[in-house]
Amino acid sequence: MIQSREDYNFYIEADRIAFGFDRESFWIRPDVWKFQMMLRKLEYCLNCRKSRFWKPWILLTRFRFYRLSRRIGFSIPPNVFGPGLSIPHIGTIVVNPWARVGENCRLHVCVTIGTEAGLGNQAPTIGNNVFIGPEAKVYGKIIIADDIAIGANSVVNKSFLEPGIGIAGAPAVKINEKGSKGIVTRATDKLKRKR
Repeated sequence: MIQSREDYNFYIEADRIAFGFDRESFWIRPDVWKFQMMLRKLEYCLNCRKSRFWKPWILLTRFRFYRLSRRIGFSIPPNVFGPGLSIPHIGTIVVNPWARVGENCRLHVCVTIGTEAGLGNQAPTIGNNVFIGPEAKVYGKIIIADDIAIGANSVVNKSFLEPGIGIAGAPAVKINEKGSKGIVTRATDKLKRKR
C-alpha cells in the first residue's frame, strides 16, 4: 500500500516496467497506462493526503479515475494491487475491494476477482508474481500462493498453497510445475536490485 511519496514513485516505476512502457506501446495502449497512473495517483491521495485542504483534489482525482474506469471497462478499486501491476488489454475486469493481490500481477481481459454470493468481504488473497489468464474467475475466501499461473477460463474457488505451479479448469486443479516464471515481469525485483 502506498504510504509516502517514495512508495508512490516506486509503484509507478514498477508498473511502468511490468507494463513494458515505451513510446511504441504507449500509442497502442494509452488508456490502460493512463488508468494505471490514475489508480496509483488516487491511492497516493487517499492514503497520504488527509487534511481538509486536499479534499477537493481527492474528489476530482476520484471522479477522473471512475470516469476513465467506466470508459475502458475496469472496475478496480484502489489499494488492492501491489507494485508491478500489468494489464495488457482493455476489457472488462472486475475486482472486489476486499481482495488483496501482491507484487507483479499480470491481469488479462474479462477477469473477475470476487466474493462468494452474499459474503461481501470474503475475497481472495493472491500472492506475488501471479499470472491470471483471460476470463479467469477467482472468488471466495481463498489464498493463492506466489508464482502461480492461472489458465484462461479457469474457475478458482479453493486455495492453492503450493508456489510455482500452473492451475486451470473449472473447478481449477494443478496442471503443471511451471508456474508464472517467464510470463510475469518481476518488476519489483529489478527495482530492488537497482537500489
